[in-house]
Amino acid sequence: MLKSFLTDDSGAITVDWVVLTAALCGLAIAVTALISAGARTPTNALNSTLSTDVVGDHDSFD
Repeated sequence: MLKSFLTDDSGAITVDWVVLTAALCGLAIAVTALISAGARTPTNALNSTLSTDVVGDHDSFD
């Protein structure tokens, strides 16, 4: 019984899929972190512009 348990490889594909799925999740988290870090600077600049700008205070739109 122990010998047949040790030689049985029917669960090997499950381990492969678990490892591949974990790698894909890790890659997705890393890409999300990179994109959010890159988008933070323009977002902060836009936020400061929108919070300090006064509506109707533009002479160039006349």
